[in-house]
Amino acid sequence: MKKLFALFLFLPSAAFADIKQEFVTSAQITVDMPYSVTNKLGTTYSLSGNNITPSVTSGGSTTSGAIGGLNVGSLTDGVPALIQTDKAITSAGSAFSLTESVTMGDATPSAITPSSGIATIPHLSGQTTVGSGGTAGNLAMTSLSSGVHTCTAGGSGTSCIGSTTVRITID
Repeated sequence: MKKLFALFLFLPSAAFADIKQEFVTSAQITVDMPYSVTNKLGTTYSLSGNNITPSVTSGGSTTSGAIGGLNVGSLTDGVPALIQTDKAITSAGSAFSLTESVTMGDATPSAITPSSGIATIPHLSGQTTVGSGGTAGNLAMTSLSSGVHTCTAGGSGTSCIGSTTVRITID
Protein backbone atom coordinates (compact mmCIF):
# COMPACT_ATOMS: atom_id res chain seq x y z
CA MET A 1 0.00 0.00 0.00
CA LYS A 2 2.89 2.34 0.81
CA LYS A 3 4.31 1.75 -2.65
CA LEU A 4 0.97 2.54 -4.24
CA PHE A 5 0.70 5.76 -2.18
CA ALA A 6 4.19 6.84 -3.34
CA LEU A 7 3.07 6.25 -6.93
CA PHE A 8 0.10 8.62 -6.45
CA LEU A 9 2.44 11.35 -5.21
CA PHE A 10 4.31 11.40 -8.53
CA LEU A 11 1.29 11.34 -10.83
CA PRO A 12 0.85 14.60 -12.72
CA SER A 13 -1.88 16.86 -11.49
CA ALA A 14 -4.65 18.12 -13.76
CA ALA A 15 -3.71 21.19 -15.84
CA PHE A 16 -6.06 24.11 -16.15
CA ALA A 17 -5.79 26.11 -19.39
CA ASP A 18 -7.71 28.87 -21.12
CA ILE A 19 -8.72 28.09 -24.68
CA LYS A 20 -9.64 30.99 -26.91
CA GLN A 21 -10.87 30.71 -30.46
CA GLU A 22 -11.30 33.58 -32.90
CA PHE A 23 -12.88 33.66 -36.35
CA VAL A 24 -12.27 36.70 -38.55
CA THR A 25 -14.06 36.96 -41.88
CA SER A 26 -13.48 39.84 -44.27
CA ALA A 27 -14.71 40.73 -47.72
CA GLN A 28 -13.68 43.41 -50.17
CA ILE A 29 -15.06 44.38 -53.57
CA THR A 30 -13.36 46.95 -55.80
CA VAL A 31 -14.39 48.89 -58.89
CA ASP A 32 -11.50 50.70 -60.64
CA MET A 33 -12.04 54.39 -61.33
CA PRO A 34 -11.48 55.97 -64.74
CA TYR A 35 -8.22 57.85 -65.16
CA SER A 36 -6.12 59.74 -67.64
CA VAL A 37 -2.43 60.59 -67.61
CA THR A 38 -1.25 63.29 -70.00
CA ASN A 39 2.30 64.53 -70.47
CA LYS A 40 2.67 67.87 -72.15
CA LEU A 41 5.36 68.37 -74.75
CA GLY A 42 8.12 70.84 -73.89
CA THR A 43 9.45 73.66 -76.07
CA THR A 44 12.83 73.18 -77.77
CA TYR A 45 15.06 75.34 -79.99
CA SER A 46 18.28 74.46 -81.78
CA LEU A 47 20.52 76.13 -84.36
CA SER A 48 23.62 74.86 -86.14
CA GLY A 49 25.46 75.77 -89.31
CA ASN A 50 28.69 76.48 -91.16
CA ASN A 51 29.82 79.84 -92.65
CA ILE A 52 26.96 81.59 -90.81
CA THR A 53 27.28 84.49 -88.35
CA PRO A 54 24.34 84.59 -85.95
CA SER A 55 23.21 87.73 -84.12
CA VAL A 56 20.39 88.79 -81.82
CA THR A 57 18.67 92.15 -81.86
CA SER A 58 16.99 93.12 -78.61
CA GLY A 59 15.97 96.52 -77.26
CA GLY A 60 17.35 98.32 -80.32
CA SER A 61 20.90 96.90 -80.06
CA THR A 62 22.40 93.99 -82.01
CA THR A 63 24.81 91.45 -80.51
CA SER A 64 26.89 89.63 -83.14
CA GLY A 65 27.87 86.00 -82.52
CA ALA A 66 24.85 85.42 -80.28
CA ILE A 67 22.01 83.04 -80.94
CA GLY A 68 18.41 83.41 -79.83
CA GLY A 69 16.48 80.72 -78.11
CA LEU A 70 13.85 80.46 -75.44
CA ASN A 71 12.99 83.30 -73.10
CA VAL A 72 11.90 81.40 -69.98
CA GLY A 73 11.39 84.73 -68.22
CA SER A 74 8.43 85.34 -70.54
CA LEU A 75 5.94 82.47 -70.24
CA THR A 76 2.41 82.37 -71.62
CA ASP A 77 0.41 79.40 -70.28
CA GLY A 78 3.70 77.60 -69.55
CA VAL A 79 5.18 78.17 -73.04
CA PRO A 80 8.30 80.39 -73.27
CA ALA A 81 8.64 83.19 -75.81
CA LEU A 82 11.02 82.62 -78.72
CA ILE A 83 14.03 84.96 -79.22
CA GLN A 84 14.68 85.28 -82.95
CA THR A 85 18.19 84.64 -84.30
CA ASP A 86 19.34 86.80 -87.21
CA LYS A 87 21.71 85.04 -89.62
CA ALA A 88 24.22 86.32 -92.18
CA ILE A 89 26.68 84.47 -94.43
CA THR A 90 30.21 84.98 -93.10
CA SER A 91 32.23 84.54 -96.37
CA ALA A 92 30.23 85.58 -99.42
CA GLY A 93 30.49 83.16 -102.33
CA SER A 94 31.50 80.22 -100.11
CA ALA A 95 29.29 77.24 -99.26
CA PHE A 96 27.21 77.42 -96.13
CA SER A 97 24.77 75.23 -94.21
CA LEU A 98 22.07 76.10 -91.73
CA THR A 99 19.73 73.99 -89.63
CA GLU A 100 17.24 75.64 -87.31
CA SER A 101 14.59 73.73 -85.40
CA VAL A 102 11.77 74.90 -83.13
CA THR A 103 9.19 72.79 -81.37
CA MET A 104 6.58 74.84 -79.57
CA GLY A 105 5.38 73.02 -76.48
CA ASP A 106 1.88 72.58 -75.18
CA ALA A 107 0.18 75.26 -73.14
CA THR A 108 -0.60 74.21 -69.58
CA PRO A 109 -4.20 72.93 -69.64
CA SER A 110 -6.80 74.13 -67.17
CA ALA A 111 -8.04 71.79 -64.44
CA ILE A 112 -9.89 68.71 -65.65
CA THR A 113 -13.25 68.01 -64.03
CA PRO A 114 -14.74 64.54 -64.56
CA SER A 115 -18.41 64.36 -65.49
CA SER A 116 -20.28 61.08 -64.93
CA GLY A 117 -16.95 59.38 -64.24
CA ILE A 118 -15.40 60.48 -67.55
CA ALA A 119 -12.82 63.25 -67.90
CA THR A 120 -12.44 65.37 -71.01
CA ILE A 121 -8.79 65.07 -71.97
CA PRO A 122 -6.92 68.07 -73.37
CA HIS A 123 -5.31 67.57 -76.77
CA LEU A 124 -1.59 67.66 -76.04
CA SER A 125 1.36 66.68 -78.19
CA GLY A 126 2.93 64.51 -75.48
CA GLN A 127 1.88 61.00 -74.46
CA THR A 128 -1.69 60.42 -73.21
CA THR A 129 -2.85 57.26 -71.43
CA VAL A 130 -6.54 56.64 -70.72
CA GLY A 131 -8.11 54.02 -68.42
CA SER A 132 -11.85 53.64 -68.86
CA GLY A 133 -12.50 52.41 -65.31
CA GLY A 134 -14.64 49.54 -64.11
CA THR A 135 -18.32 48.77 -64.39
CA ALA A 136 -19.93 47.32 -61.26
CA GLY A 137 -22.55 45.34 -63.18
CA ASN A 138 -23.76 42.55 -60.86
CA LEU A 139 -20.66 42.67 -58.63
CA ALA A 140 -21.56 41.29 -55.20
CA MET A 141 -19.98 39.16 -52.49
CA THR A 142 -21.41 36.92 -49.79
CA SER A 143 -19.32 35.81 -46.81
CA LEU A 144 -20.68 33.17 -44.45
CA SER A 145 -19.50 32.53 -40.89
CA SER A 146 -18.46 29.05 -42.06
CA GLY A 147 -15.70 30.71 -44.08
CA VAL A 148 -17.32 30.18 -47.46
CA HIS A 149 -17.15 33.22 -49.76
CA THR A 150 -19.11 33.62 -52.98
CA CYS A 151 -18.31 36.36 -55.48
CA THR A 152 -20.72 37.34 -58.24
CA ALA A 153 -18.71 38.63 -61.19
CA GLY A 154 -18.95 42.28 -62.13
CA GLY A 155 -17.92 44.05 -65.31
CA SER A 156 -14.39 44.91 -66.46
CA GLY A 157 -12.13 46.62 -63.94
CA THR A 158 -13.70 44.90 -60.89
CA SER A 159 -12.39 42.43 -58.32
CA CYS A 160 -13.41 40.75 -55.08
CA ILE A 161 -11.37 39.25 -52.25
CA GLY A 162 -12.72 37.14 -49.39
CA SER A 163 -10.76 35.64 -46.51
CA THR A 164 -11.37 33.83 -43.25
CA THR A 165 -8.79 33.48 -40.49
CA VAL A 166 -9.20 30.98 -37.65
CA ARG A 167 -7.04 31.32 -34.54
CA ILE A 168 -6.99 28.93 -31.58
CA THR A 169 -4.94 30.02 -28.57
CA ILE A 170 -4.24 27.77 -25.59
CA ASP A 171 -2.78 29.39 -22.47
